[in-house]
Amino acid sequence: MPNNQFKRGELYSFITGVASTAIARRLQKNFKTNGVEITIEQWSVLYHLWKQDGVNQQELCNATFRDKPSITRLVDNLEKLKLVRRVSSKEDRRRNLIFLTETAKKLQDQSMDLANQTLNEALEGVPSADIELCKSVLQKVYDNLK
Repeated sequence: MPNNQFKRGELYSFITGVASTAIARRLQKNFKTNGVEITIEQWSVLYHLWKQDGVNQQELCNATFRDKPSITRLVDNLEKLKLVRRVSSKEDRRRNLIFLTETAKKLQDQSMDLANQTLNEALEGVPSADIELCKSVLQKVYDNLK
């Protein structure tokens, strides 16, 4: 029997989309309130660079689920803010590697603290077992569709 028995208006993509948007808006508000002058989209690129600095733009596309023009625009803007720099690859000069600047490295702790604060606000009153179940279900949905 299929697992798609839901009432009209209870589309799971809508529910997860609304929750995701609410978290992103709160995180943006928390950034602004605390003087972190970057967008959530820029932060998502920085987040992946904090995990692995010096990757190419295609790797950033894959990590952030964005297309090449979007990553190019985000990297351009991060470069203008002096948060990243492009360096030509020694193996293939047609490719650029994206590196964090010292300014971006200093932003990591504060922005990660604000992200954790935002998640704590979002999950207030939600039992740990429910959070784990939700993560498990969403991971299974993702794995089924990738």
